[in-house]
Amino acid sequence: MASASPGEPVERLVARLQRRYAGRITGQLVQPAIAARQRPLPAELDPRLAQALAARGIGQLYSHQREAWDRVAEGRHLVIATPTASGKTLCYNLPVLDAVLTRGVKALYLFPTKALAQDQVAELNALNQAAALGIKAFTFDGDTPGDARRAVRTRGDIVVSNPDMLHQAILPHHTKWAQFFEGLAFVVVDELHSYRGVFGSHVANLFRRLRRICRFYGVAPRFLFASATIGNPAGLAEALIGDSVAAITDSGAPAGPRHLLLWNPPVVNPDLGLRASARSQTTRIARLAAKAGLKAIVFTRSRLMVEVITKYLKDVFDRDPRRPPRVLAYRGGYLPSERRAAETAMRAGRVDLVVSTSALELGVDIGALDVAVLNGYPGTVAATWQRLGRAGRRLRPSLGVLVATSEPLDQYLVRHPEFFFGASPEQARIHPDQLLILLDHVRCAAFELPFEDGETFGGEDLPEMLRYLRDQGLLQHQGGRWYWIADSYPAQSVSLRSVAEGNFVVIDSGEGAQRVIAEVDYTGAPGTLYEGAIYMVQARPYQVERLDWVGRKAYVRATRADYYTDAIDYTRLKILDCFESRQQGATTSAHGEVHLVRRYPGYKKIRYYSHDNIGYGRIELPDQELHTTAVWWQVRPAALEALLPDRQQAIEGFLGATYALHHVAVLRAMAELRDLGRAVGDGQGTWFATLGSDGRGQCRGADNEALEPTALGRFIPTLFLYDNYPGGVGLSAPLFDDAQILVRDARALVAACSCPAGCPACIGPVLPGDEDRALTPKAAALAVLGLLDGT
Repeated sequence: MASASPGEPVERLVARLQRRYAGRITGQLVQPAIAARQRPLPAELDPRLAQALAARGIGQLYSHQREAWDRVAEGRHLVIATPTASGKTLCYNLPVLDAVLTRGVKALYLFPTKALAQDQVAELNALNQAAALGIKAFTFDGDTPGDARRAVRTRGDIVVSNPDMLHQAILPHHTKWAQFFEGLAFVVVDELHSYRGVFGSHVANLFRRLRRICRFYGVAPRFLFASATIGNPAGLAEALIGDSVAAITDSGAPAGPRHLLLWNPPVVNPDLGLRASARSQTTRIARLAAKAGLKAIVFTRSRLMVEVITKYLKDVFDRDPRRPPRVLAYRGGYLPSERRAAETAMRAGRVDLVVSTSALELGVDIGALDVAVLNGYPGTVAATWQRLGRAGRRLRPSLGVLVATSEPLDQYLVRHPEFFFGASPEQARIHPDQLLILLDHVRCAAFELPFEDGETFGGEDLPEMLRYLRDQGLLQHQGGRWYWIADSYPAQSVSLRSVAEGNFVVIDSGEGAQRVIAEVDYTGAPGTLYEGAIYMVQARPYQVERLDWVGRKAYVRATRADYYTDAIDYTRLKILDCFESRQQGATTSAHGEVHLVRRYPGYKKIRYYSHDNIGYGRIELPDQELHTTAVWWQVRPAALEALLPDRQQAIEGFLGATYALHHVAVLRAMAELRDLGRAVGDGQGTWFATLGSDGRGQCRGADNEALEPTALGRFIPTLFLYDNYPGGVGLSAPLFDDAQILVRDARALVAACSCPAGCPACIGPVLPGDEDRALTPKAAALAVLGLLDGT
């Protein structure tokens, strides 16, 4: 009997899914295997490096790897943007290692995470050992011992680090790195596509500081970027370094055959348009894959969902605690030691199912995977392909499944598979001149080197900033230079990952222990670590017993609770300044600065499996306030009253319209839902609208007291979409430019939905009986969107 080919298990699983669940598969695509396009090694390549490649079985290069060599030889900044597992690492390693061997230069490698940096050092060491090259490649991160740091600075040919260490430990102490900087010829930046939004805006300023210090030491290193597929790799790279960058986007690497399925959960309540949860479908597909002997990864969009799905899969596959786990969770917030152990287990093939957030979207080597299941649309086409590409990395046949949630974007994609399969990857945006971010890095740069009169840094007025810092007692102007005179160390107080600072640690205080088990960023803490919350680590539940808000500590104890918790939050906004506005019929759209107050009044207790709401608890936390930027719409009262005279219906219409607009805007901005907030209120912060516990639209005052819509006086509801970061990060301005397009897209989304009265796929959940109302919530939302559209 002939042995089974490696592809048969995947093919059998696909056939089984198509046979048993044909009604749930709304689109499918088979990408055939791709043959390699190869070119010879460069004749000028150092023979020692050619020997190292031969020892690892590499006698030729893929076409894009050879093109990268040629572009670097021309002296260009370069970005390589080719699919997952196409050999991008060799594109930059080859010219860098050759230059180190032949010219004795130095190189700095930057990765967004420690795990990626450690993978790279392992790859460099493997090449080193293959031909005794003698190149010294060292990791420099927060785990590097103090006594080893001097050796890294003085002896390292290639230093592999991350932006956070460059920001806090290298640039502020550049005099200790003088020998390294004087020989610096290359800066390699991997996973370019991850440098967008807040993080990318910080890193663009970090590179301004890096190039400024390089000029001080008389060097001008070339930047080599590597990226997953995005719509504007050269544009993003150029925005990060302020210089022209050549792009290579045509891959010559081979690929195994890939099956892709779009999966829509079945409708369980036609009247309300309710579908089975994406969570239940995701766990079903993952179970089938594991039982077929395949290794799978499940991507979710939140840390909470990672833990819930991990629990459900562990309940099936890890019932015996004496056996090594077959299911592992992987997400931000876990301690480094726990993440490293998980990575080792994955690479060794000891794990069958991995459940992760976007933390494993990047190129960490996690071994050979056969199946990738996405629990919900990640928010961008680029991220979707990146996650699906984590399966089939060893040229084996693979399966990718995108399981839709009930949210509008998900439903649009699975109902229009041709849009997803034919869509171009989105463009990544950054806003490096956002005032708060820029000012933070001007402070850091002034600490590193004095500013000269007339020197530039970014797009804002530098003299005005320097005078402001002087007035704050941080700088002194003398002899045409601005000197740092404060005792503070500015980089320590600036986080590259957010505009707020101060992580919380989670401490297990059970049985007299005081053991740190996780950490949570500042913005996520109010909705995660309130007293009474269930906080999970590898699906193990802990209950928060005490939260020390000032000390940034949450004390937890292991529990056997049969439920998890989900925080309830309310948001009200007040318009502070209108930058620009536009009139369209009876509607004004505007863009400006707002003050936001977010309150967490309580939380829901949700039972596992049934997902019944089994109770509520109170949250006693200070209000979270921030200044940010927003785009908003207001309708003239007379026009609104003529169309929707019932204020209760008007409130529900605005809430439904806001829900649709929010999802459409996220798609256009290449953002995640959490990056952009939504709210309905009066624009003055005196009342806001939300869904009450009864599922109806409800108005609440500044003190969170319930208000009757008839008691609101002059009734001018305002619909807000706002940057969910202090100061804003540049999302709302382009949304204002596209305001009319957004409204029309949202209107088309709601109108095309087949539900009778509204559903999570268009305006949000509605209540039983709403389809029998004279004016359904869906009709009210369409009426509001019509007014916003000027009709």
